[in-house]
Amino acid sequence: MTSTPTPRRPSGLDPEIAARLRRSADGLVPAIAQQYDTGEVLMLGWMDDEALHRTLTTGRCTYWSRSRQEYWVKGDTSGHFQWVRSVALDCDADTVLVRVDQVGAACHTGDRTCFDADVLLKDAGGPADTGDAGSGVPAVDQ
Repeated sequence: MTSTPTPRRPSGLDPEIAARLRRSADGLVPAIAQQYDTGEVLMLGWMDDEALHRTLTTGRCTYWSRSRQEYWVKGDTSGHFQWVRSVALDCDADTVLVRVDQVGAACHTGDRTCFDADVLLKDAGGPADTGDAGSGVPAVDQ
């Protein structure tokens, strides 16, 4: 991701925050929605400066729809609201983490999360797992 000097659409975002953002070439940053109390990753959406501003000031997640080229507030049409609990930038300021209280499904398919349907690897172990020579799974590098 590269820094975009100015947003492509007018925004009320605090200029100090806007100056820190590292946007994609189309002026967007990925926004991960996470359930605030369980840590469950719900979905990934895209925000421009104004979507982030609206998210910070309204208490509801606002995203930029790349396909429709318009803002959408999670829950306005589906009734599946995301009530904002906190918002943070990652260390590179190129991703937003929005911790939310999700009401209903987060995914447009009706699933709780966008990551329910297509699990590629499950229960592969964790940092304490040293691997098993006969399993074909390499030890975890620490």
